[in-house]
Amino acid sequence: MSSILVIYASDYGGTEKMAQAVAKGAESVEGTSVVLKKADDVNAADIQASDGVIIGTPVHMGSMDWRIKKLIDTQCSGLWMQDAMNGKVAGVFASGSGFGSAGGGVELTMLSMLNNFAELGMIIIPLPKNTPLYHKGGLQWGPYGRSADENMSPSGISEDVLKVSESHGRHIARAAALLKETPVFG
Repeated sequence: MSSILVIYASDYGGTEKMAQAVAKGAESVEGTSVVLKKADDVNAADIQASDGVIIGTPVHMGSMDWRIKKLIDTQCSGLWMQDAMNGKVAGVFASGSGFGSAGGGVELTMLSMLNNFAELGMIIIPLPKNTPLYHKGGLQWGPYGRSADENMSPSGISEDVLKVSESHGRHIARAAALLKETPVFG
């Protein structure tokens, strides 16, 4: 049995809805247990106990939410020192608004989170462009949900984005299960 930890921070509920969809997708993989937690409730032991970690954040000024950054700075540094996460899988997702069709700063936000996973020696699982509805809520780095329209009026996260998020969770859980059976790092 493999375990997936889905971590998120949310301001207005959009990222939380995406986190729930990611968790649902991961749970659909036979033999996978999923823990869904807010960033403030996660500790290093939670992270280390997982075979895969998926982190979601709202985009704030082109960067991750402060609660996600605090988690990375306070809980992951010791895991890095111990090489405790080498060979486990990781993925990201984000929500936000901003100007531009993908939302202001979403790619930088996802890349900065993925950089932290790379530092931990984790295997980054992207979102393939052949994912159903990818064009409605995906970037190669992971699902992205727009929470406002082009005029910055709140719109909520679309059902299409939630479906993409579910696919992402399933994809990462499959990879975690395979890597648990055949580790790639000694």
